[in-house]
Amino acid sequence: MAKVTREEVEHIANLSRLQISEEETTEMQETLETILNFANQIDSAKTSDIEPTYHVLDLQNVLREDKAIEGIPQEQALKNAKETEDGQFKVHTIKKEEED
Repeated sequence: MAKVTREEVEHIANLSRLQISEEETTEMQETLETILNFANQIDSAKTSDIEPTYHVLDLQNVLREDKAIEGIPQEQALKNAKETEDGQFKVHTIKKEEED
């Protein structure tokens, strides 16, 4: 059973830059003890026969084989373009003028 002292609560409050009253100190002491006792329940779990895991589900990445394939010809890629120039898409400049 975890025991939290008033000094520990005051130290935590100081680190957190909190000003707490005597009543709040007592309340926080009880709250922190409850939280720590709940967390300590994990220590009672029998884990000696359990294999360590990084994820609860047995997942594996499913990746396709990385093969180089030929892309579409440049003419086909540009055939529906509104404007082209030197074998590239031509777009309007989207540049904000500098403010003075």
